[in-house]
Amino acid sequence: MDKFLEYVEKHQNDFVERLRKAVAIPSVSGDPSYRPDVFRMADFLVDELKALGANVETRDLGKQDWHGTSLDLPPIVLATVGNDPQKKTILVYGHYDVQPALVEDGWNTNPFELVEDEKNRLIGRGATDDKGPVLGWINVVEAHKALGLELPVNIKFCLEGMEESGSEGLDKLIFDEADKYFKDVDAVCISDNYWLGTTKPCLTYGLRGVSYFHLKIKGPAADLHSGVFGGTVHEPMTDLFAIMSKLVDVKGKILIPGIYDQVRELTDSEQKIYDDLSFQMEELHSAVGNKTNIHETVRETLQCRWRNPSLSLHGVEGAFYNPGDKTVIPACVTGKFSIRTVPDMKPQEISELVCQYVKEEFAKLGSKNALDIHCTHDGNYWLSSPDHPNYVAAAKAVETVYNVKPDLTREGGSIPVTLSFQDALKKNVLLLPMGRGDDGAHSINEKLDRSNYVKGTQLLGAYLYEVSKIQL
Repeated sequence: MDKFLEYVEKHQNDFVERLRKAVAIPSVSGDPSYRPDVFRMADFLVDELKALGANVETRDLGKQDWHGTSLDLPPIVLATVGNDPQKKTILVYGHYDVQPALVEDGWNTNPFELVEDEKNRLIGRGATDDKGPVLGWINVVEAHKALGLELPVNIKFCLEGMEESGSEGLDKLIFDEADKYFKDVDAVCISDNYWLGTTKPCLTYGLRGVSYFHLKIKGPAADLHSGVFGGTVHEPMTDLFAIMSKLVDVKGKILIPGIYDQVRELTDSEQKIYDDLSFQMEELHSAVGNKTNIHETVRETLQCRWRNPSLSLHGVEGAFYNPGDKTVIPACVTGKFSIRTVPDMKPQEISELVCQYVKEEFAKLGSKNALDIHCTHDGNYWLSSPDHPNYVAAAKAVETVYNVKPDLTREGGSIPVTLSFQDALKKNVLLLPMGRGDDGAHSINEKLDRSNYVKGTQLLGAYLYEVSKIQL
């Protein structure tokens, strides 16, 4: 391990150049005009892995229906390094697609040109989400090959190009390949999340689920002139706002009856996890860009982020939103909102509670408009145990590289593939983040600190050494 750690430190500039090449490929999965670049990014990874002697194959996922247009789905890149039956096999997952990014969004630099600033931050779209971590694993393989060392475990890669657009086709592949490509996997490691704050590494053992809803209200056959028809018809937008205002209050409390009934009680052992976490309220203020926090303490804030459900209003489709004035009454509007779910909430029961409540509130309005409410997506929560040997190995690796015990965290967001791997393979899944809590994934000026990229690569390799020694 010492030779490996030293190699990574000495060759960090080479690894930064690899990341520079990857960031330069605008692999935006959510924009059809960039679809060829997503395929180009897949080819880049295939070439990198083959050059290191990996056994690489790609899986065609077929077509995607993009609002009536048929698009080719980018491939899943599967790669195997090592096939020693005496060694453990660790599956590493990552994604090579990115969120959209334009200079005019507010970037200080070209988002698809990796720039290192005076603070040694590597700035560029995908630097931390998730190209840096994906390349971290490839850096680990390169280091061992260059040193003439065998990896302490066999590695299987599963890299997708649609994570930012719903991971279309991935779930089916995981379950179809559970007893084939993935059959020898002993544990899973995902590096697609972030430290809690900016100073201390963490291991993440829980994620909230998400149920997304579309609330449509339809009235007149077409948009109407407010001067002619205002005050004479039930307006869909008025109905919509009346209902959406009754979903959640200004303190974040969900107003739908029964929502909190399924939430798992906070135990004493769980309560202790919050006693010594490396996080300050100032870090929340910095991430938000303002002091608009609801809760005053770290404990309350993190519990509301990690282990309590939340409801957020996201937008209205069908309404006028361009600059200027337009005196129109929309004929049909759709409000969009989601609920982040936690143990032990059941998505189907949550959907039933939401739909029943919305229909009851709409009936109270006495409106002659038509209502439709349905759930468009209901991903479940995920929860592991930080006491599992896979996590114990990762904690030892953190101590080796960073000389500190990691924070044990949950996250408020969702990574659906985590639950898919756990359910399909019946193996432990570890979330081992590389980047910091202020990296700005999905935002402007996304970055990955050089130190996180270098030490993160060391951490991934150190984890492989530690997990090779234990009984899973």
